[in-house]
Amino acid sequence: MLNAKQVKLAETREKNYKLHDEKGLFLLVNKNGGKYWRFRYRIQGKEQLLSFGVYPEVNLSDARKRRDDARAKLREGIHPGKQVTNTSTDTFAQLAEDWFKARGQKSDSDIKRVSRILEKDLLPSLGKLAPDKITAPILLATIRNIESRGAIATAKKANNYAGTILRFGIAAGRCESDPSHAIKGALVRTETVHLSAFTEPDQLGKLLKATHAYEGSPTVMAAIKILPMLLCRPGEQRHLLWEHVNFKKQQIELPAESMKMKQPHIIPLATQAMEILENLYVYHRRGDYVFYSVRSASRPMSENTVNVTLRTVGFPIGTQTAHGFRATARTLLDEVLEFPVDWIEHQLAHAVKDVNGRAYNRTKHLVQRRGMMQTWADYLDELRKSPCTE
Repeated sequence: MLNAKQVKLAETREKNYKLHDEKGLFLLVNKNGGKYWRFRYRIQGKEQLLSFGVYPEVNLSDARKRRDDARAKLREGIHPGKQVTNTSTDTFAQLAEDWFKARGQKSDSDIKRVSRILEKDLLPSLGKLAPDKITAPILLATIRNIESRGAIATAKKANNYAGTILRFGIAAGRCESDPSHAIKGALVRTETVHLSAFTEPDQLGKLLKATHAYEGSPTVMAAIKILPMLLCRPGEQRHLLWEHVNFKKQQIELPAESMKMKQPHIIPLATQAMEILENLYVYHRRGDYVFYSVRSASRPMSENTVNVTLRTVGFPIGTQTAHGFRATARTLLDEVLEFPVDWIEHQLAHAVKDVNGRAYNRTKHLVQRRGMMQTWADYLDELRKSPCTE
């Protein structure tokens, strides 16, 4: 029989283990640090397992009371599992918390991504429901809300996470069905990406680590490091002139003739991008081009240089292209960092119009875009230095 001190001081081990109380009640101590109350019983000759919550939210005294209540129902011929899952003591929010704790060690970026989807997209509508009350129409309505804001990839991930959590609940005897499979055919399909691009943070982190470890000419090394930070088209980067770089204002000022949409464009420079350009400026001032050809300083870098470098560092055709960094940024700025789509579209120099039909304005949201670009550069550093990229 357990006492409160034993429960409090129970330490993690290499494997999960149980501390038994009495009358079917035990504490499951997870190898990752979670402590879960479980009640084992039989009904109609079949062994069943019931969850009573997580310690310390549910202490020993509370767990024993719940066990005694369940045993009283058993004596009356009532299945306690059916009763408990319909009470507020076992909700989808509680199930999600238990699942999250049982996942084991994950990268910081993964933890942030999953937490954001749970807190923003799933728990507001599903959190207070008992797991068994989550039907296919209810889950689909939740996913539709995500799709309605254009976050199609996030909607798919949210459905996958909901299904994983509910299957975790099925294994623990806390619910009986997972409707996530039933609604997959009703989800909006993700548009095909024609220019290869990583849209998962862990993938991008590995790519950044590889490109920063690349050793080549200073110009190519600078080009491959700064491209993800600028959000411009590769051609716009290759043809960048020193006269376009305003070091005082910490921004690149591209004239209309340099742009695909024939509109002037401003690229705010994060401190990391400024450092790269300042170092490169000290290294060479041989010609007008910032990123010049190895054959002649009077010509821009070849359009294949960055793509060849990506293949050299281990990312073949079909994984990531130089132009794909724009799609990468577009996805992660929206779905992970949650910046307004209007800011992102303006920084990408897309042909966006406001509600009054006015065309793109190079200075619109410039202050906000400047902060966004610094946050983006900091995020790239975080991904590159994350242990998951090892």
